[in-house]
Amino acid sequence: MKRKNNKIYNLTLTGVFAALITIFTAYIGHIPVGVNGGYVHFGDTLIYLAATILPMPYAMAAGAIGGGIADLLTAPAWTLATIIIKALLVIPFTNKGTTILNRRNYIAPVIAYLISHTGYFIAEAVMFGVQAAFFSGLTGGLVQSGGSMIFFLLLGQTLDRINLKSKVVVSNG
Repeated sequence: MKRKNNKIYNLTLTGVFAALITIFTAYIGHIPVGVNGGYVHFGDTLIYLAATILPMPYAMAAGAIGGGIADLLTAPAWTLATIIIKALLVIPFTNKGTTILNRRNYIAPVIAYLISHTGYFIAEAVMFGVQAAFFSGLTGGLVQSGGSMIFFLLLGQTLDRINLKSKVVVSNG
């Protein structure tokens, strides 16, 4: 199927991903942790998936919008930090190639964890102090990023088996 306007298609897919990220961050699997308003969720899995399908600026927008809206709904104090951090999470991933999982995308969730953990540590240190950030960030960050990585790898394997990427990615030619 040939699409006339790749930009409109990518914007539409960005909106779909932003909505899914919001739902999976704010509601599905949303587990509060710590005393500072943090929570564990499955939204990062969908940010990683968006980063493997969409061009980077679109994936960054999906992550920032989806994560930002989720925080507006559940933990508004974190919204600004989340918008920045979730946009940055897509950087280690690549949408090049014919599959979701490739060498780079197997390693990318670990780098995304470092970005997320560092970003939220800085935000929490500014909001609550370094000591609170240190103790709160150790548990929630590891559980959050570890779970997101496992779910991304499982979802990526499943979607690669059905060749999803070849069905949804628009060639730039």
